[in-house]
Amino acid sequence: MDQSADIALRMVGITKRFPGVLANNNIMLEVRVGEVHGLLGENGAGKTTLMNVLYGLHQPDSGRIYIRGKEVRITSPRVAVDLGIGMVHQHFMLADNLSALENVILGIPPKRPPLLDLDSARARFKELANEYGLGLDPSTPVWQLPVGDRQWLEILKLLFRDARVLILDEPTSVLAPSQAARLFKSIRRLADKSRSIVFISHKLREMKEVADRVTVLRDGHVVGTVDPGETSPTELAQMMVGRNVFLDRRPRPPSESKQAVLVVDGLSCQDDRGVPALRDLSLTVHAGEIVGVAGVGGNGQRELAECIAGLRRPTEGTIRINEKLITGVTRDPSLLGYIPEDRRKTGLVADFTVEENLIIKTFDNPPFTRRGILQWSEIGDRAKTLIQDYDIRTPTPAIPLRHLSGGNQQRVVIARELNAKPALLVASQPTRGLDVASVEAVHNILLQERNRGAAVLFISTELPEVLTVSDRILVFFRGEIMGELNAETADVNLIGEMMLGHRERTKQAV
Repeated sequence: MDQSADIALRMVGITKRFPGVLANNNIMLEVRVGEVHGLLGENGAGKTTLMNVLYGLHQPDSGRIYIRGKEVRITSPRVAVDLGIGMVHQHFMLADNLSALENVILGIPPKRPPLLDLDSARARFKELANEYGLGLDPSTPVWQLPVGDRQWLEILKLLFRDARVLILDEPTSVLAPSQAARLFKSIRRLADKSRSIVFISHKLREMKEVADRVTVLRDGHVVGTVDPGETSPTELAQMMVGRNVFLDRRPRPPSESKQAVLVVDGLSCQDDRGVPALRDLSLTVHAGEIVGVAGVGGNGQRELAECIAGLRRPTEGTIRINEKLITGVTRDPSLLGYIPEDRRKTGLVADFTVEENLIIKTFDNPPFTRRGILQWSEIGDRAKTLIQDYDIRTPTPAIPLRHLSGGNQQRVVIARELNAKPALLVASQPTRGLDVASVEAVHNILLQERNRGAAVLFISTELPEVLTVSDRILVFFRGEIMGELNAETADVNLIGEMMLGHRERTKQAV
């Protein structure tokens, strides 16, 4: 047992098995007081499982956990909280209809039940928000908070409970670059006040920027613990994946086609709150090109994708795909493939099997259905083909989809949407939450579709990714296009200005 006061957390020999999967295999992890310790690995490498063990959501099959030198048994999240451990999950755990303050105190027993001392709670809320520069209003309903502020609120919940070890699971997966930079400053401030942070991510740049040390996992094993300041991104990627990964801009043949596949004319729509999201927007995507949409999240990108997919009704304007007027959901898979930004909410049914998700849009068509009866042998054969073609890593096609890693869930969506070789592919945040190897695979697929002759509308809040993948770039701000640029020669500083609402000063050649 390590009695050193410098060690906040020590996990020794942690092993955790699920049916058909060895998620954690004899893992060792040590986190110091006041340290930001990165946990890096591909989707499915075992990062979240290990932290779920630490937070009491899973019980290890073997291994020991020490908090400040004392061995503990963490049987539930309540025990973890009592030990000073807090966790911000990748998907927010907030009650949208409650205020920020009410979310923070939710689950904390009042000192004088049944009365709530909201005044002192509000004062403590403001004190913590000011101390860590979080800039939150305790009275704001959560549903009105932008996504970045919801992330701060999750962290504030932990500080309110005086967590000394904070687990942040993919905290930047829904943040724009400027918001992520602000989060990193807050994390450093937490570490400076002797709190220990376990920062889970698959993004190499983030680890270089925020972590003091990085432990790399691969296939449930610890590959090594390194100083990110002395390790190159290439070396980290090799540790993660076990091979070289290529994410730079690839050479591509010029498109000879002038066929306008997607034509959006004068499109306007409202967001979920009834506020204008798109304002008289027009754009065209030709066959054999990738048009990237850049911008800070929440500037109409999601609403544009949903209008094209028929999931949101425009208030004005028209959408045409191959000259066909689109007024609702497109039933023809050869016309449109749609990769939604939230695969869990919109793209998949977690309780269905992998094979069921792969035919969910065409299950009522032959050969999957004959005379109203599902043909499971045909469904299984199609699933096996797509699993092989798109490298979907699953023990069996019949496993519930929720058991797959995020990267493999995304591959299911992509395989289903591209199987019919659609004329138009709308890919909205297709690499969000994916590891470096999965990102590389998605980029390759998008370029293959482009080179096949498909028109690709690629939406991402990751500007480097937009520059890498796109032929042309449209920059969005508050539902309008600030400018259009050639991706190969685009000025990053100019794009940054456009993302903040400054219209293009000079038209670049496209």
